[in-house]
Amino acid sequence: MSASPAVTTLCENSDEVFLDVAKLLLTYSDNILRFPNEEKYRSIRIGNPTFSTKLLPIKGAVECLFEMGFEEAETHLLFPRSASVEQMRLIRDSIAAERDKRLAGGQPVQPAAPSASASPTTPTSASTPVISAAASGQPSTPPPPQPSSVENSMNFIATLQSNFQHVLLYENLELQQKARSCIPHLQLTSAAESRLRGAREEDPDCKLGLEDFLVLELLRWFKQDFFSWVDHLPCSCCRGTTQNGSPLQPTDEDLHWGAQRVENHYCQSCKLSTRFPRYNNPEKLLETRRGRCGEWANCFTLCCRAMGLEARYIWDSTDHVWTEVYSASQRRWLHCDSCENGCDKPLLYEVGWGKKLAYILAFSKDQVVDVTWRYSCKHPEVLSRRTKVQEAWLLHNIDRLNTSRQQSLSPERKKELTERLLVELVEFISPKKPKPGELGGRNSGSLAWRVARGETRKTDAGTSTEAQAAGFVFTPTEKEKSDRLLHVRYTSSRDEYCRLSNESERIQRWDQCVWSRESVFRKVEEDWQMVYLARTEGSSSGKLSWKFDFSPVGMKVSSVSISASSQTFHSGNVCWILQAGESTTSFLGDGTMQSFPSLSGCSEFIIEAGVSGGEEETAWQHSQIFRQNLKETEEPSFEILVRLEDA
Repeated sequence: MSASPAVTTLCENSDEVFLDVAKLLLTYSDNILRFPNEEKYRSIRIGNPTFSTKLLPIKGAVECLFEMGFEEAETHLLFPRSASVEQMRLIRDSIAAERDKRLAGGQPVQPAAPSASASPTTPTSASTPVISAAASGQPSTPPPPQPSSVENSMNFIATLQSNFQHVLLYENLELQQKARSCIPHLQLTSAAESRLRGAREEDPDCKLGLEDFLVLELLRWFKQDFFSWVDHLPCSCCRGTTQNGSPLQPTDEDLHWGAQRVENHYCQSCKLSTRFPRYNNPEKLLETRRGRCGEWANCFTLCCRAMGLEARYIWDSTDHVWTEVYSASQRRWLHCDSCENGCDKPLLYEVGWGKKLAYILAFSKDQVVDVTWRYSCKHPEVLSRRTKVQEAWLLHNIDRLNTSRQQSLSPERKKELTERLLVELVEFISPKKPKPGELGGRNSGSLAWRVARGETRKTDAGTSTEAQAAGFVFTPTEKEKSDRLLHVRYTSSRDEYCRLSNESERIQRWDQCVWSRESVFRKVEEDWQMVYLARTEGSSSGKLSWKFDFSPVGMKVSSVSISASSQTFHSGNVCWILQAGESTTSFLGDGTMQSFPSLSGCSEFIIEAGVSGGEEETAWQHSQIFRQNLKETEEPSFEILVRLEDA
């Protein structure tokens, strides 16, 4: 019998790999041949661990299934009723013959033909057969082969289907109600309404809507009050630090909540393991309220839907996930990263973190969209990295999934989705320039974790900005020049700058508007609900500064008023200095607004804060800048008001 092209390719694998895969393929086909009327044997779930790890990576294996007659569905490979059983038998017998030949020199040869009276393998579910032969003994791990186009395509379609199916969880009304019960929705809505009124008072032509400010409030609450980041869990016995150990086996309870993987956070002192199941079900995450970016984006997207916001889940092939929320008032999708408390900073990952992006896909209840181009200002570079699948194949499969999902939608809704997509496509054509808030490195996770992932901002010398100049300069915009006013506030509890004189522009993260920094970080005390800037532990001193330059727009200072807050304990010290040319002026960081007439007429100045002193191991905590209660979200910790005149 001449082998099929697929079987010929499969035979190119080593004996060990071939025999392991042959067991799986023969089990799939034998179940169907013995019990042709049993639907459960005609379906192979693509996400099944046995299929995805033992068969999918092997050269020729998936091709054999296709030649047998299996067809690709959304989440499964299916053997349709219309498929030829004889064709399956031909491919099956070719594999069996090759198996018998390879086994002939060793173990006794098993009968090649299936017995009509034989029992099927025991299924784990109605759609996924267990391969009993493959499970016996200790299976060998085949060497990772070069990815084939079929393997890449199957992996990609599995990702598309899995995420597209997962986002339907967010539409469960009972689950949305459970999420709403965790969210202080009245408080967040009230705060959003207050911010909207303030924006319209400052700019009567403001086009923003309530949902735009509600998103900001929800992000702040989620980051500061609800969810927590996990690098390593404390030891469950001594509460000491732990290290990564070998993964633990998931329990039935873990698997019920989608935790296929359980991390082992091991304590060297107690010799105990603290389990960290990586739950994938947002209902469970409402209870645990912790994790890394996967858990954060998963739960936050649910919270958005629970608040009535139109949201979608964003998957990045370079290992990150986040959320997008649709702004009806702006008629566009807003990037929202709950880990970073960041909104509308799509270039953060490529420019700030240094990611080498390739594929970024958006999943909602109605649609899958390739949104890669929103997150890049280097389109040719990104295109050169998109080699996993053919672009035409990707477009075809996205279109196929969307057509299937949108069958039940009204013509009006379909038209709305089409119009939105057209707006997006126009947006994608022209790459944007980075904004100030998109220039910094990653904020979430430990420094070691961020450095290991290459997601701290880099300088030309290749070192992290944890100890380098940030280089931001406040220069008047056209509006600030016209108004002859530059007015900036920083609120520590929100970790947000507000440039009131520039249509209330908001910039997240304290270090995004800093001119220079040295050994300073932001500390959040969850127990005391306090936040402040301090020097890094182990450093004898720390320093940071803010720079203002008016010469590029032909203006100079008319008057300057500054308010800065700081607090010291024991022998800690905070020194505030105002520099303009050769002139240096010290001032108090007591939170009061102070005027500096000596700066009148200058074209630039720098505000600098230095921290030092303190006692014993906690000396770094004894000098604090911008200390504030996390619930005090309206009072600024730092305020600069500069009135300008022509130079």
